Amino acid sequence: MTVSMVKGQRISLDKPGGALSMVRMGLGWDAVKKKGFFGSREREIDLDASCVLFADGAIADVVYFGKLISDDGSVRHTGDNLTGAGDGDDESVIVDLGRLPVHVTSLVFTVSSFNGQTFNEVENAFCRLVDEMDGGELARYTLTGGGAHTAMVMARLYRHGGAWKMNAIGEPSHGRTFQDMLPTITGLA
Repeated sequence: MTVSMVKGQRISLDKPGGALSMVRMGLGWDAVKKKGFFGSREREIDLDASCVLFADGAIADVVYFGKLISDDGSVRHTGDNLTGAGDGDDESVIVDLGRLPVHVTSLVFTVSSFNGQTFNEVENAFCRLVDEMDGGELARYTLTGGGAHTAMVMARLYRHGGAWKMNAIGEPSHGRTFQDMLPTITGLA
């Protein structure tokens, strides 16, 4: 059963009958349809998903369109979607929780507009966490409203005790890449 999350909400990822072993953070979006003299048209929006891995507040690794696999192989980006076209997830990051090094305490998922388009030009933006073993959607966070920002810190997975939790963040930021967003990301890790 999917939990529909709101900004700031935290949920436990404990799974009845056993621990989660592999999850996928799917990010999706559509371009706002522009109405014109000859009807409406869709513009391509190149948003990029990134995952920044933290060890006690310090960056341990990063996965994004320019580096698709973490150094230890536990986190994998499935590839860059340059348009946002199509239904479902536009970009995904798969995390093998069992292979994550024990020093990794949190993973922060971001999305940024490589071409500098603002979120006023984006609609239906969401992130969702899926149990990669059975395909079941565990949680979904849907963004509401646009904004003049070009990036967004979407969510964070973090260790709490012996279990993983998810935090829907939805914090606007600015930048074309995760590097531009590091001051915001680091403050939320």
